[in-house]
Amino acid sequence: MSYNFIEIFSIISLILGCFFILSGSLGLIKLPDVFSRIHAAGLIDTLGSGFIVLALIIYSGFSLLSLKLVLIPIFLLFTSPVTSHAISLFAYESGHKPKAKIKK
Repeated sequence: MSYNFIEIFSIISLILGCFFILSGSLGLIKLPDVFSRIHAAGLIDTLGSGFIVLALIIYSGFSLLSLKLVLIPIFLLFTSPVTSHAISLFAYESGHKPKAKIKK
């Protein structure tokens, strides 16, 4: 099998994106409270989707499709913090409190 540089770089970017999204999913299971989970999901989905879209841009070549693909992470970059803040505000107002461990 012979791969060229573009295919190898897009495969590496796709693997990185899948790794970050998988690690964020594991963080959703392991973290103690709702606020930590929202923080992990908000950070990881932006980074993971950015790598996956980068892989798609590289693999498809630079064209009008690439411009449309660039808009996806830009929209996620603006909407992810807003939705994370809205969910955490609703959770706090519903009575959920952060589980902080204070060391003495």
